[in-house]
Amino acid sequence: MTNGYGLRRFRRNGAFDTAAGCVLAALLAGLCMPLAAQDEAQPAPPAARTRSELTVDSLSVVKVRSKAVANARTTGSLGSQRQGTGVVIDSEGLVLTIGYLILEAESVELSTADGRAFPATVIGYDHATGFGLLRALRPLPIKPVPFGQSSRIAERELVLIVGFDGVAPAYVVSRRPFVGYWEYLLDEAIYTAPATVNWSGAALLSREGKLLGIGSLVVGDAMGSRSQIPGNLFVPIDLLKPMLGDLIATGKSSVRPRPWIGINTQELEGNVIVTRVSPEGPADDASIRAGDVIVGLGGHPIKGQADFYNKLWGRGAAGVEVPLEVLRSGRVEILTVKSIDRERYLRPKPTY
Repeated sequence: MTNGYGLRRFRRNGAFDTAAGCVLAALLAGLCMPLAAQDEAQPAPPAARTRSELTVDSLSVVKVRSKAVANARTTGSLGSQRQGTGVVIDSEGLVLTIGYLILEAESVELSTADGRAFPATVIGYDHATGFGLLRALRPLPIKPVPFGQSSRIAERELVLIVGFDGVAPAYVVSRRPFVGYWEYLLDEAIYTAPATVNWSGAALLSREGKLLGIGSLVVGDAMGSRSQIPGNLFVPIDLLKPMLGDLIATGKSSVRPRPWIGINTQELEGNVIVTRVSPEGPADDASIRAGDVIVGLGGHPIKGQADFYNKLWGRGAAGVEVPLEVLRSGRVEILTVKSIDRERYLRPKPTY
């Protein structure tokens, strides 16, 4: 059974085991062809021809549904009802997903491929990486996936993308930084092609069935800016390992929260242009407006989004004042923004 973009579903009850490993190997066998003309044409989807009764549950994946609180700040951009994939990572019902699925969540439900539902609670979120952590409130009938080493994955390597409704073979086509318009930066992300559906929170698995990353975005430049090849972006699992204990224990990383000012930006020929200001956020309080061009920070010129973020975060922890030099109506103004921890801006789950 296929589901768009070469996505194929495999049905079988049971946990990931040696037999499942054989299926993974079979799925990827014979696919070691070179990526021809990388800068000119999108690689064809690897053919998944081996039939099995393997389910996505056997690959440690569940469906995540969440409902945001009534007055959630993120409803406008993410909606109030969200769904994606979660990956079971321990035998006590711990589930890893991409954090935007569970931001400001009032309720969360996990479900297996056979439709059984399991209530869950949010136990952690990391704004720097985007990882979100859930805990099922009843035991999950799914064996956890082991962690791999995302730092060792190479370009052209064959992988599996496992969403809540299917499995898609893919190639790793690049490893490079990712700069997000919402005050987000990864020094190195994993990019795969061809693009697949249901990538939000999807598991990126190695040929050995080990977890390499969590799906975050669909992108139009998976192979780099010189080639407009659609693909998917994954947050490397190695970023989770140092903070996992803190997320479980306290709900957040022990690293000091970065200063957040509440703007979306676009880079155009090295210029950082404000495209949106979060209502009632720090930048809004400082009278930053959409259309402003940020040309300097603390007396230092800005050279693109990544440079802007690094200079912003280099000011210190959340709460530090950020003097911005803003080009507006042909003149430069200096506006000081009092940064905050972004968590303070989000709406908490109601308590009764």
